[in-house]
Amino acid sequence: MKRKRQAEILALISEFEIENQEMLRDKLRERGYDVTQATVSRDINELSLEKALSDNGVACYMRASSAGRRQFTGIFGQSVTRVDSAGNIVCIKCRAGLANAVCAMFDAMNMDRVVGTISGDDTIFILARTEDDAVKLAENLKKMI
Repeated sequence: MKRKRQAEILALISEFEIENQEMLRDKLRERGYDVTQATVSRDINELSLEKALSDNGVACYMRASSAGRRQFTGIFGQSVTRVDSAGNIVCIKCRAGLANAVCAMFDAMNMDRVVGTISGDDTIFILARTEDDAVKLAENLKKMI
């Protein structure tokens, strides 16, 4: 039962952007697995799932083998001090000298909702396609700080 449930978890995180344990538990219940939060938490640990930024800018569970996203999440969390948005632009403030590294990793993710980026020494501007995309991206990036 445990192997089947964990296989289902891997299928769910590849199909949906699962943002938290409650969402994962709800999806598992929809598929016939009556699980507790503690069981979901153990499964997440055993599967080495980590929260990382999806292609759509959502902080969600992914397999640790998504090395690029995993590395980005670590660098982002250690480098960024503030995230905000205005119009369709997201502004990321970083510790001095780290914006270029964060921006390069962000660019490598090739997000559909991002037109382009520009960085300086401690600031990154991200041009999103729409204002809604910018707001959603900023909200999800804030969760990673």
